[in-house]
Amino acid sequence: MLSITLRQLEYAVAVGRAESVTLAAETLHVSQPALSVALAQLEGQLGKSLFLRRPGGPMRATSFGRGFLDRAEAILADLSRLTSAEAAAPVTLACFIDLAPLILAPLMARARLACPDIHITALVAGFETLADHLSRGRADLAITYDLGLDGAMHRHEIARLSPHAVLASGHPLAAKPALTLADLAAEPLILADQGLSVGHMRGLFTRAGLVPHIARRVASLELMRSFAANGLGVGLSYSRPVPGQSYDGQALLTRPILDAGPGEPVVLVHHRANPLSASAERLAALIRASPPLQ
Repeated sequence: MLSITLRQLEYAVAVGRAESVTLAAETLHVSQPALSVALAQLEGQLGKSLFLRRPGGPMRATSFGRGFLDRAEAILADLSRLTSAEAAAPVTLACFIDLAPLILAPLMARARLACPDIHITALVAGFETLADHLSRGRADLAITYDLGLDGAMHRHEIARLSPHAVLASGHPLAAKPALTLADLAAEPLILADQGLSVGHMRGLFTRAGLVPHIARRVASLELMRSFAANGLGVGLSYSRPVPGQSYDGQALLTRPILDAGPGEPVVLVHHRANPLSASAERLAALIRASPPLQ
């Protein structure tokens, strides 16, 4: 059974192009004896000569050698295309569900202009599912809050968001330009039904020695905003859509929470055991250079 190496093919093709072992060795930056040995080994495995050797004359391919070298050159070209194709590999970008409506489409539109050869597939998920996608290699990169991520994840902070209260325009607390956790503790609070998010919001009050009244846990950020806008409680969120009304057209206001701490990091994440493709590296560099929440 033949055990031809790619290096032997590369050496043989180089000799065929240069018609000289000396010139081929110089082109490949290898020693002439090493190239000669590899070429002799290849011909020995094939059982046929690839070149006509004449003292002082060029090394011309034999009849067999011409066909072999043509196929060898095609194999090397295919291999080169295979390795360079990685640069245009598709990228799967995951995004936390509450952040996705704010940043995903603008980011993809910007990437289409900056990196038109990269095809981006978007995944939108909650914390646990997003971490699972990264761990299983279903997502190359993710943009999320730094919640539910273990030490296997590489993080790069791209923004830091502070929580705010979401209020109906006629709510009594709306008269204040900013609120405290004590202002909110007795209010019926509305939180997005993400387990880690609920625990995180509850922890803000616990660290301040307060017990929050969580009245409702809803399926989405926009449903939380709608409930708050219709006077069914006060929403809490880090994500802040631009419009000052809910989906159903009700006016709402947002107020910062003064004592909620330094804010929550939004991070660009990938799994350390999942080396990024060249395309994913380029997309990550684009996100780091111009974060979508700045």
